[in-house]
Order: sequence, then structure tokens, then C-alpha cells
Amino acid sequence: MMSYLFFMVFMIPLFNFNFWYSYQFIYMLFIFVFMFVSSELNLCFISYLFGVDYISYSLIILSFYIISLMNLASLMLMKSSSFLLINYFICFLLFLIFSSINMLLMYMSFEFILIPLMILILGWGYQPERLSSGIYLFFYTLFGSLPLFVFIMYIYNDLYLMCFVFELSFDFNFISHLVVVMPFLIKFPMFMLHFWLPKAHVQAPISGSMILAGLMLKIGGYGLIRFMYLNELLFYNYSYIWFTFGIVGSLMVSFICLIQVDLKCLIAYSSVAHMSLCLMGILTMSKMGLFGSLIMMLSHGLCSSGLFCLANICYLRVNSRSLYLVKGMIFFMPSLSIFWFLFSSFNMGCPPSINFLSELMIIISSICYFDFSYYYLFFSSFFCACFCFYLYSYSQHGSFSDMFSYGNIYASEFLLLFNHLYPLILLLFWFMIF
Repeated sequence: MMSYLFFMVFMIPLFNFNFWYSYQFIYMLFIFVFMFVSSELNLCFISYLFGVDYISYSLIILSFYIISLMNLASLMLMKSSSFLLINYFICFLLFLIFSSINMLLMYMSFEFILIPLMILILGWGYQPERLSSGIYLFFYTLFGSLPLFVFIMYIYNDLYLMCFVFELSFDFNFISHLVVVMPFLIKFPMFMLHFWLPKAHVQAPISGSMILAGLMLKIGGYGLIRFMYLNELLFYNYSYIWFTFGIVGSLMVSFICLIQVDLKCLIAYSSVAHMSLCLMGILTMSKMGLFGSLIMMLSHGLCSSGLFCLANICYLRVNSRSLYLVKGMIFFMPSLSIFWFLFSSFNMGCPPSINFLSELMIIISSICYFDFSYYYLFFSSFFCACFCFYLYSYSQHGSFSDMFSYGNIYASEFLLLFNHLYPLILLLFWFMIF
């Protein structure tokens, strides 16, 4: 793993030169080289601080892929070396988080990633309210994760150990369990802890929305999985509490989506609904639920990021995100309507996407965990389809102010949307084979 780490460190001097295409090539090169890492169910490439298993392997590849698409989505800022450097530092810190097997290193990277993310929102955000959204993001994460630092120091003081590959056998109470899970439930975000997400999404630039939806929400799931294996009995005793919040939250947020009139707010709340399902799959503590949650993290990272790209393309043309004004897009941009349809369909879990496979596995594992959950899951899936239909129909149909049709989409934007779309389909066949 140190070779990959040094590969990233020696990329830093390149940012003195404004070679945007070189950065894209290096990100793709890293993905190509890293894909040949032999990642089995057990840890591989273990060093004192780093290691890779099948969870971190897939999330590291997703991180580099989304970061490269972020640069492609921000072509207007391609001459800004500071913007590219901020994206690179976010990518570097995500690599440290997903490849770390040391609690303190993961915690430090988890906290430090707030700084480049806030710079991204405050420096390239759209509205003056971006300051308040950055403060929401900062303080939610800060107050949720500071007790975790005390917990890590407590473990080190007793056991002189800060590694994820061991199991802690001494007794914990509910307070210690709450301290462990709270920062990651905020990052999911779990229902009732999700208030920072719509504010951050709405005020962030397109690259900020892609990094928040595609990668930042996955840190919560990854951290929860890592700390769950430290003491499985603790999660077995108290996971029903967070499972309840997840199953009720997925239904309640689906209702909230149906009253949204802002495109980015609607897509942000849909992320909360899907991450609630992902939380349920993890807390079942079964192989099927865990694997379904991992697939949902990958599928949601691509699908939600693609929806934010579509919303940004419409915003650049119409200068509004309101569904009262962004309507009749099938007349204004007919070549984009097929992408709206496919991403909306995949967001509701239609085949042939890996969203369908992930939701199916999570529903099966949730019913095995709690028998009567199928009542909630039925209505949650139904209303999830409703707000996806609502998003597509309100944005594409209706009367547009100028009733003429022309293709005002750049080739780079088609490339960006296609690169979000095809992994959602190809990964399904890859999982079916292996």
C-alpha cells in the first residue's frame, strides 16, 4: 500500500503546472493499476497502518472514479490549479480513510477532510447562504466525532491497541456504543441527523455535490462496518434502535421528497432515503445485508452523482433549480431526456442496474431480521418510485417558455453522464458472474 501512497504524494508537484488532462490521465492510471490488486475476503497488502479488503478496495476505486468525473464536470474551472489541488487533497484523504486499519489515522483523515470540503463549498458555491451550510456541516461532524476521539484514546490507554483487525472483548455500555456510532450515523446521514445534508448540497458547486453524494456519505457506512467488527455483541444488543430509525426514516423522507420544489433538495433527500436502507442492511449483521449495503453504496455513489450532474446542466441553461421553472426540458433539451429517464429509473431500483440487486438483498435481509418490516419496506419502495416519477415528470413535461427544440448539450457533458451510467449496468453482470 505504501507504493500507492507514494504514487499520490509524488503527484503534488504537478499542480504547479496547469495540465488538466494530465490529472485526468493520472487518476485513470491509478484506477487501472489498483484494479489488479488481489483483493479477497481477507485483508491483503497489510502494513503497520494500511490494508485492503473487498470493502475498501471497491470504495477506493469509486473515490478515484468520482474525483475524475468531478474534474470533468467542472471544465469551467479547469484553469484553476487551486480547485484541482483541493479535489486532489479530498481524494488523498479518502484514500487514507478507506485504506487505513489504524483507528487514529482514520479518525484524523475523517476530521481533516472537512477543511478542503468547506473550502470547496465556500470558495466555489453559488449562493450567499453557503457560509451557513458550511457551518452546519462543520459543527455536525465536529460535535459527533469528538467523543469518538476520547473513546479511541481510552482503548489505547487500556489495550495499547488501535487496530481494526482485533476484537475487543471487554464490556461496553450503551453510552460507549452511542459514542462509536454517532459520527458515522451523522455522515450517512441517518433520519433526524440529516439536516446538514440538504443545506450543504444546495449551496455546494457541482463538484461539491458529487463528492458529498458520491463519497462522503459512504464514509459513514465504511466506518460503521469497521467499528462493528470490534465488538459484534455490542451492535447485536443495540442495533435495533438504529434499525428503527432507518426503517421509519426511509418512509418519512420519501414523503418529504414529494413536497420539494428544488431539484438539488429533492435529490439530496432521496440520498437520505437510500442511505437509510443501506443502514438497515448493515445493522442486520448478515452476509447478505452487508454485501447489499456495499453494492448500494457503489450504486448510489454513481446514480446520485449523475442526477446532480443533470440538475447542474439544467441550472446552467435555465439559471434556476425550481421545478416551477425547470419544466418542459424534453422540448428544450430532448437529447438529455433519456438520461433523466434512466437515472430516475435506476434511482428507484429498476433492473438492469445494481440498484435493483442491492435493494433486493437489503429487503431480504431486513425481513429476516425483523418479520414485520416488509410493511414499511413495501410503502418505502412505493413512495421511492413515486418521488422518482415526480422528479422525471415535473422536470421533463409541462410547458416551457420557448417552444422550440435544439441540442444545447456539449460532448463533454454527454461523456460525463455516460461515464456515470455504464458502470451501473456493467457491475450487475460482474456481480452475477462472481
